[in-house]
Amino acid sequence: MAHEFISKGFRKFWNRSEIRVSVLVSLVLQIILVVLGKRRKYSTKIWIRFILWLSYLLADWVATLSIGVLSNLQGSESDDDTSTSQNYTVTSFWAPFLLLHLGGPDTITAYSLEDNELWWRNFVTLGGQLGAVFYIFLNAWSNNILNFLSIPILIAGFIKFGERIWALRRASSECFRKSMFPSPEAGPSYSRHMDEYWSKREEGFKVSFETTFEVPTVGHTHHHHLRSVIRPNSIVPYAHNLQHAHKFFGMFKPLFADLILSIHDIVHSQSFFQETSCDEVFRVIEIELGFMYDVFYTKALKFNSALGCFSCFITCACVVSVSVVFFITDKRHYYTVDIVITYILLAGAILLEIYALFLLLCSDWIMLLLSKHRNGVVVNRLYKAISLISPSTEQSKRWSNKVGQHNLISFCLKKSTKRCWFLRYYDKLMFKYCYDRPSIAKNNKLKELIFQQLLMKLKLQRNTDLSACKELCDQRGEWVLKNEKCDHIFGWSIRGEFDQSILLWHIATDLCYDEDSGGDESSSGTSRREYPPGELSKLMSEYMMYILDLRPFMLPNGIGQIRFQDTCSEATEFFKEKRSIADEGRARRGLLRVSTTIAPSEVKRGRSSTVLFEACRLAKDLQSLEREENWDREKKWNLINHVWVEILCYAASQCQGNHHAQQLRRGGELLTHVWLLMAHLGITKHFQIADGHARGVKMIFY
Repeated sequence: MAHEFISKGFRKFWNRSEIRVSVLVSLVLQIILVVLGKRRKYSTKIWIRFILWLSYLLADWVATLSIGVLSNLQGSESDDDTSTSQNYTVTSFWAPFLLLHLGGPDTITAYSLEDNELWWRNFVTLGGQLGAVFYIFLNAWSNNILNFLSIPILIAGFIKFGERIWALRRASSECFRKSMFPSPEAGPSYSRHMDEYWSKREEGFKVSFETTFEVPTVGHTHHHHLRSVIRPNSIVPYAHNLQHAHKFFGMFKPLFADLILSIHDIVHSQSFFQETSCDEVFRVIEIELGFMYDVFYTKALKFNSALGCFSCFITCACVVSVSVVFFITDKRHYYTVDIVITYILLAGAILLEIYALFLLLCSDWIMLLLSKHRNGVVVNRLYKAISLISPSTEQSKRWSNKVGQHNLISFCLKKSTKRCWFLRYYDKLMFKYCYDRPSIAKNNKLKELIFQQLLMKLKLQRNTDLSACKELCDQRGEWVLKNEKCDHIFGWSIRGEFDQSILLWHIATDLCYDEDSGGDESSSGTSRREYPPGELSKLMSEYMMYILDLRPFMLPNGIGQIRFQDTCSEATEFFKEKRSIADEGRARRGLLRVSTTIAPSEVKRGRSSTVLFEACRLAKDLQSLEREENWDREKKWNLINHVWVEILCYAASQCQGNHHAQQLRRGGELLTHVWLLMAHLGITKHFQIADGHARGVKMIFY
């Protein structure tokens, strides 16, 4: 007799326990989704994203598998004894809970934007599971009390199912774009105007048309915008910011669908942001992007309507009422293990609803609602209650406030070390997913630098002329170099492809920083805390290199990754040849010692896209400013700072709205915040000024 790998006893045990295990696993997955669903909004930790991704994929599969097992149990147990039949009554009672799980938690409806595009497929798939649950329910129907208790859970599951499909459909690109289309407008009647025109001509009048235009100007609209914001309740922290963010959220949603903005909205926004402090500006943008995250990835918008709040109340009432009735029901005829699992499912459903409600109460949506009710006793007591259960409400996390860092030379030095291929691959994998992300939350010098440079440009470009603001989007270093009269020295470094400029300035900034700091690691650490000019340049330089290598879809099309790998290859070969180089400081100084009298492009002749020694040439030119142009070190680093701000702003303006939206689920990107700030200041191409602002046509007779 052939030996059985899996014993018959184990198979029999698994057949009895399969459904019990699967429904519990389904509940555990729902708990993971509801707990971690919101955390990815402000966390960049890879383990959170991995666990959430795995749970999101498995949740529907496990629930579907469980429904399939339940539907097969009826056929296999129909001829068994009475106790087994009664046991099936309990297990069939679990089917509505699986439908509740398929509806998903409020904190995550889509893992990525692509999931929203598949809303129709989800509707068909989940619709099939809904039919299977009804089949189980009808097949197990009897006069048993558990069958009647299944009805409220079915209603709750059906509501959850509908909310999930509604949220996915609403966030899909097609529906999202259409939701922002204005009402159809035919405009003035051409035929009526022409009839009147010829009628007057025949009467002997000379007729001409005069078009009246309404071009908004900056200045007088600011107070009009403030009047549209309700005076906030002072007890709610940052209430003013919440109201402004919600107002701008409605105005600037079209950016995420690459639609044209209203010129009036841009002028209102420009007025507000020019008269507001940097901290407040970025706080408003954080709240605004938090609202956008909720639109694309959660069910939060359902609480904006009375119907959505009512459906939430019905779901909670169904689950709680069934739990109470089940608790007092006679359960002596059922297996103890099945009763325990049922209690776990009921308790889990209640806790999930309570936790989802807790997250809602701590959200910006509820704080916004409370801020609009001034001096209300009920509102004040509600806020105090929320503060007690969530002490961190006043410092709500809305994004990670971290920027990714990638240093090309450090990366190449690690590659050039002689180790086995496995360790080199491990280092590469760890770098890709566990890269350094310093926080910019405690020290806002970088945000202040970006904000002040954008404001300065607006003032110099006559900010009342919005058409001139469009030109600022195309500046990627030219404006700074011309302003500092350095274009003849460094202009070559920014006139090539954009990814080439990033690599050139990244390597040059790194070499200059190392030479100025003298390779002293301890002083470098002190500088990092105080953010001197050189440290800000290094921070932006390594951030843009991180974008180039790990987020290339956020940059204009080009050969950035090919140029990056070619440059890495040349750097690695150079470091291998210089066997005496043992540390990063000596490696960088070794690069600067290479003669660049003849342009490296003349030697390469197009055989490689590497820019390593062109960057060394740029670094030498930057260092020569102190010796030959009598610049002090601070002025030189201010120039580099401002070039990097322009490079960062250009990259932000060129990235499509859906790519910015995609990054909201990864803890957010500084690039996205800069992009939205530029749009609020009018530095965007997503608006039109011309005939679209004509108020009307007036016919003149004489």
